[in-house]
Amino acid sequence: MKPEVRAFFHEPTFTVSYLVWDDASKRAAVIDCALDFDAKSGRTATKSAQAILDTANHEGLKIEWILETHAHADHLSAAAFVKRATGAKTVIGDHIEEVQKAFSPVFNLRDVRASAFDRLVGDGAELKLGAASIKVMHTPGHTPACVSYIVGDAAFVGDTLFMPDYGTARTDFPGGDARSLYRSIRRILSLPLETRLFLCHDYKAPGRDQYAWQTSVKEQRENNVHIHDGVTEDAFVAMREARDKKLETPALLLPAVQVNIRAGVLPAPESNGVRYLKIPLDTL
Repeated sequence: MKPEVRAFFHEPTFTVSYLVWDDASKRAAVIDCALDFDAKSGRTATKSAQAILDTANHEGLKIEWILETHAHADHLSAAAFVKRATGAKTVIGDHIEEVQKAFSPVFNLRDVRASAFDRLVGDGAELKLGAASIKVMHTPGHTPACVSYIVGDAAFVGDTLFMPDYGTARTDFPGGDARSLYRSIRRILSLPLETRLFLCHDYKAPGRDQYAWQTSVKEQRENNVHIHDGVTEDAFVAMREARDKKLETPALLLPAVQVNIRAGVLPAPESNGVRYLKIPLDTL
């Protein structure tokens, strides 16, 4: 089965969201949708997510699932907005509670539960998408809750992999682990060579002029600069851990995580009617 896939690039956060559907039944899923957020003013908007909904309406699609590959640290999720607009169910990997437990104390949050999401999925789970199936592969390493979604010949792999000329995801977040990431990626790269891989980010490797987010198992196995065929687990772990030590904290980590561990739901308004995000000082 070759599903229809439409990509939506959110350049402010270098995030790629997807609309994937079974053309026969017109049943669709949205993957890793991004909320517009201006950190300087604290303003949010839904223009980017609305573009996904407009495309779905134009194609005559019914969105049934809102899939998160993990609790992102680089953009705020628009899952709550899409859910209000469509009635679709929010889905995330069933290890999300580990991420919630790691970050809730950072923000002194006491009301965060895995039940914020409508459906928790584990390795081997399947979701129906019309006549098609969405198969779940647990792919930890970047975070313990990362999952990849496989629909026919298309795999949506979140932050596990970047384009072959850029490499792989960082593993220095709470619960991250370079050895686990290596094993997760090798599982992904054990899919058929022609499998289309759709990535969650692109930052344009040096020397490349255009953004790109679609590759294949074959291309990754032959050309990924970090984990092509022949790279051993120990060599990858040494490279990844050394590289991670040099990376800066993502610009939107603090705003993003406290929203994304709650399925994209913003904090409730306070007595003055204003919503507030917390920025802890000297804790990270």
